[in-house]
Amino acid sequence: MTASLLITDALVYGGPDTEPYEASIRIDDGSITEISPGTFSAGGTDPGIPSLNAAGRFLMPGLIDAHFHAYADTLDGLAQSAQPLSLSGIAGARRLTRALRRGFTTVRDVAGGDMGMAKAISTQLFASPRYLYTGPALSQTGGHGDQRPGDLDICVHGTHVGRVVDGVEDVRLAVREAFRAGATAIKLMTSGGVLSPSDPLENAQFSADEIRAAVDEATRRGTYVAAHSYSPASITHSITNGVRSIEHGNLLDEATAQLMVEYSAYLVPTLITYDSMSRRGVSLGLPDYAYEKNKLVLEAGQRAIEIARSAGVPIGWGSDLLGDLEEEQLNGLRLHLEVETVGNTIDSITRVNADLLNRPDLGRIEVGSLADLVLLEQNPYEAPEALWRLDGRTVIQSGSVFDPYERTQL
Repeated sequence: MTASLLITDALVYGGPDTEPYEASIRIDDGSITEISPGTFSAGGTDPGIPSLNAAGRFLMPGLIDAHFHAYADTLDGLAQSAQPLSLSGIAGARRLTRALRRGFTTVRDVAGGDMGMAKAISTQLFASPRYLYTGPALSQTGGHGDQRPGDLDICVHGTHVGRVVDGVEDVRLAVREAFRAGATAIKLMTSGGVLSPSDPLENAQFSADEIRAAVDEATRRGTYVAAHSYSPASITHSITNGVRSIEHGNLLDEATAQLMVEYSAYLVPTLITYDSMSRRGVSLGLPDYAYEKNKLVLEAGQRAIEIARSAGVPIGWGSDLLGDLEEEQLNGLRLHLEVETVGNTIDSITRVNADLLNRPDLGRIEVGSLADLVLLEQNPYEAPEALWRLDGRTVIQSGSVFDPYERTQL
């Protein structure tokens, strides 16, 4: 839904290197049409438009989670792959509504999503962030997305969250099918992972030809490939073959960070998933092998952000939370702030993520931008905890104030 709204006397986020400034915002039909100090130049307040008094409150762009999993309602990858799509869809709708309540007005689902979920959102069956999706993440046999333990002789080659493909032609077919089903980008698994049952964490996956085939299809479609990747070897293998977005990247080193700058690649760190699995994973059934791998990437994740910042890599933000860990989403901002400034943290989760998603109309408070906004009770430059504290925030999407008690909410 789009709406018109006047937001008066807010303290407005102006960018990572700019002090917040006092202004009023006019929104018409879901887009920002005027930003003015004090009253509006176009006749002051308009009695025909609702007004929101934001005096003493901090206004920032709506949050963007570039590594979200709507359908991931368990830490058990095999069970997730095998459960009915209807169950995953209902759980996913609830996860999306809760994300919007936290202030995430856009999410990118990088292992799932389909036209059914997108249609349910567009027809307002439930409240949701803007929903961009890759469809099932693509994995080689025995790769991170292949959820079959080595000691089980079973076949799980294609599900709603992951698809196992081998060879250039199978990769091309899978990418084309993803785009046919509404995907806005493609996700490849190009290294092992914490929850991988049968592969090492660091090794590079997919051949160069397979990665280039996916990139070729995505480029001709006007979009890009994101890659799950941890190690320098895997990151290098990915970006030199055309991958634009490195998801996680915890084991990044200085030389590889410089290479990312050369290839204009983004880093999307996902610190909160490792922190939350370290604290709560065992109680939620995290396997022993995953717990040990998680310790390795947990210790390196914040250092990777420091390395990327020093090199000049554009740094986005993602949560990557599975199952009940979803409720930790805002705590990811707290972890990011331990190694980044308030300004850079807000920039990562708004403008940088929007640029990565090829959505220049999001992640900014500018005339012409969509009016996806979050209003905080306190200025995070003075009280950083305002970024991750849920109480006292007002969420605005396309100029419409989100009402968590409206009957269509899940």
